[in-house]
Amino acid sequence: QAGKVQVKDDAWRLGTVEERLSHALIKGITDFIEVDTEEARLQYARPLNVIEGPLMAGMNIVGDLFGAGKMFLPQVVKSARVMKKAVAVLMPYMEAEKDAIRAAGGIVETQGKIVMATVKGDVHDIGKNIVGVVLGCNNYEVVDLGVMVPADKILRAAREHQADMIGLSGLITPSLEEMQHVAREMEREGFTIPLLIGGATTSRQHTAIKIAQHYSHPVIHVLDASRAVGVVSGLLSPDQKAAFAENNRCEQALLREEYANRQREKAMITLEEARRRRVKIDWATTDIGTPEFTGVRVLGKFPLEELVPYIDWSPFFHTWELTGRYPAIFEDAIVGEEARKLFAEAQTVLAELVRGNELTANGVYGLFPANSVGDDIEVYTDESRAVVRDTIHTLRQQVDKGPQTINYALADFVAPKESGRKDYVGAFAVTSGIGIEPILQRYRADHDDYNAIMVEALADRLAEAFAEHLHKIAREAWGYGKVEGLTNEDLIRERYRGIRPAPGYPACPDHTEKQLIWDLLNVEENTGMRLTESFAMHPGSSVSGYYFGHPESRYFPVGKLERDQVAEYAERKGMSVSTVERWLASNLNYNPDAVR
Repeated sequence: QAGKVQVKDDAWRLGTVEERLSHALIKGITDFIEVDTEEARLQYARPLNVIEGPLMAGMNIVGDLFGAGKMFLPQVVKSARVMKKAVAVLMPYMEAEKDAIRAAGGIVETQGKIVMATVKGDVHDIGKNIVGVVLGCNNYEVVDLGVMVPADKILRAAREHQADMIGLSGLITPSLEEMQHVAREMEREGFTIPLLIGGATTSRQHTAIKIAQHYSHPVIHVLDASRAVGVVSGLLSPDQKAAFAENNRCEQALLREEYANRQREKAMITLEEARRRRVKIDWATTDIGTPEFTGVRVLGKFPLEELVPYIDWSPFFHTWELTGRYPAIFEDAIVGEEARKLFAEAQTVLAELVRGNELTANGVYGLFPANSVGDDIEVYTDESRAVVRDTIHTLRQQVDKGPQTINYALADFVAPKESGRKDYVGAFAVTSGIGIEPILQRYRADHDDYNAIMVEALADRLAEAFAEHLHKIAREAWGYGKVEGLTNEDLIRERYRGIRPAPGYPACPDHTEKQLIWDLLNVEENTGMRLTESFAMHPGSSVSGYYFGHPESRYFPVGKLERDQVAEYAERKGMSVSTVERWLASNLNYNPDAVR
C-alpha cells in the first residue's frame, strides 16, 4: 500500500544479552552482533564462555530447527554469518588467553577438526563452502585448503592440524579417480581417521564401490550440507562412532553386492553390432543449414544485463537445497516463503554485480566445416575440406537395448564424408567468473559467507545463461535459428533445433576432448579461461561444449563401454588404453586390472 510505513520490530532488543544473542543467531540479524558480543564478553569470566554459552545455545536451536526441516539452508548460512562475526569479536581475546595458557605450560584443547579440500584438478567449491559453514555453525573447526589440492598437501595438513577427519569434494568425474588416490595414500601412510566424500559427481554407490575398498577405515558419502553435522557428530561421538562405522560398512558391502549383480545382468553388444544400430538418416534429403560465416567470433566483456533474462533459476534454488521448479517453488507450502526471500536477496546481489562492473563475462564460439568418418568428426580448415584441422572423437552406446533400437554416437548427427553433403559443427566456451575472487575475498574478510555463496551461485547461473544466449546467436548464424520465435521458457526447456553437448557429460564423457575446443577456439587467449590437469575449467563459473545442428540431434547417455570400443577409441585418439581407461573409469563395463 502506498504511504504505508514499515515498522521494525525491535522489542527483542529489550531482552537480556543472552536472549538478544540467541534471537540474532536464529533470525540471522547482524546489525547489533558486535555490540552484544562485547557486552557478553564483559559479563563472562572468559571469552570462550560466551561461545560455549549463549552463542552455542543459539546455534543448537538453529541446528535442531534445520534438522527438523523447520529452517532452511539460506537461513542457516545467515545464522553462520552472525556466529562468525561474534567469534571475530572474541577471537583476539581468546588467542591472548591461549598464549597465556601455553606460556604457563598448559595444553590448549580444540573441538573436532575437519580438513576439507576440493581435490587436485578440480576448481568448484561452492558445495564444500556450504558444508564448511554448516559445520562451523556447530562448533567444529574447519580447515579449508581451497581448490585443486593434491593428495600430499591434504595429508600433510591433516597431520599438522591433528585433524579428526578429512573431507574431499569434487564436481567433475576425474575427481572420483583423484579421491581414490587420496584414499590409497591414506591407507599407505597409516591414517586411521574417517574420510568424508562429497560433491556433485559423487554418490553412495561410487563411494562404496570405488573409494571405500582402498581405505580400511570409515569412508562416508555426505549427500549435502543438511547431513554433514549428523555424519561428523556420529563419527566423533565416543558412544556412537563404532555403531556408526559398522552400519556404514554393512551398507557399503550391500551396495557393492547389488552393483556386482547389476553388472552381471547388463547385456552388452560388440562395437561392430552397435555401429549397425546407428541412427539412420537420409542424408540426400536432410536439411543442413549453411552458416553465414565459418571461423571464430569473440564476445569479450559481454554485458551481464543481457544475460539476466536467460537465467534458469531452478538450479539456483537447488544450490541452496530448496527443492522445486521456478517459479512454482514460490507457492510451495514448505519452502515457498524462504524461496521468495532468497530470490529477492539474489536480485539485490545480482543488480550489484551487473552495476559494479567487477564480474566479467567473456565468450568465444566458432562454426566449422565438418563431416563424420565412422565415429569421428573431421573438422576442416576451410570449405575446400582438403585439410583436417582437428578431429572430435565420439563414443557409441554399447548396452543392448534390442535389435530395433538405436545405439547413439554424436557422430551420427553429422553428415558422413561419403555422403557428399557439406556439414558443419560448432564449439563454444563462456565464463562469467573473471574477477570473482576479489568479490568473494571481500565478503569473506567481512565474515559474510552468505553473500560469498550467493555470488558464486549467481556467477554459475550467469555462465549457463551466457551459454544459452550464445547458442541462440549461433543457431541464427547457422541459418536455421532465425525463425524460432521462442520464449525464454522455451529456451530454458531447450525447445529448439540442435544440441550443445559438453565433454565430461553423458553424451561425451571424456573430459580430455575439451582440449580440442580450447585449440579450435584459442579459448585461453580469447576468454582468460583455462583447463586444469584434470580438464576442469577455471574459473569455476564456466561452460564449454559443441554445437550440433541436425534436426534429429539429441542428448543421450553413452553409458557402459566394453573393451573393444575403449581399445579402438584409444587408437583413434593416439593414447594408451590404460590412459583412456583412467579417463573413462566410470563408464567401463569391465575391470581393467582383470583384463591386463
